[in-house]
Amino acid sequence: MSDHDAAVEPLPPSAKLVYKTLEYEGPMSQSQLADASLLPQRTVRHALRKLDAAGVVEESVCLMDARKSTYELREPESSDPDTVTA
Repeated sequence: MSDHDAAVEPLPPSAKLVYKTLEYEGPMSQSQLADASLLPQRTVRHALRKLDAAGVVEESVCLMDARKSTYELREPESSDPDTVTA
């Protein structure tokens, strides 16, 4: 089980659906996530807050419209023993 899967497991079903949608479709805005997942916008916002608190998504400014944010899955932490962290 990956770090992301372990972090997502205790979350509500709506957060799991948003997570899987991002996993399969790639970076999306809140409205795109609502359309793709068929969840209400409010539920998507709540799911994104839960996923952010779990550390599995990151938010960035949408390049096409700075008023919107784009969400994508965070890269899993490297478990390479040769990697040196400062």
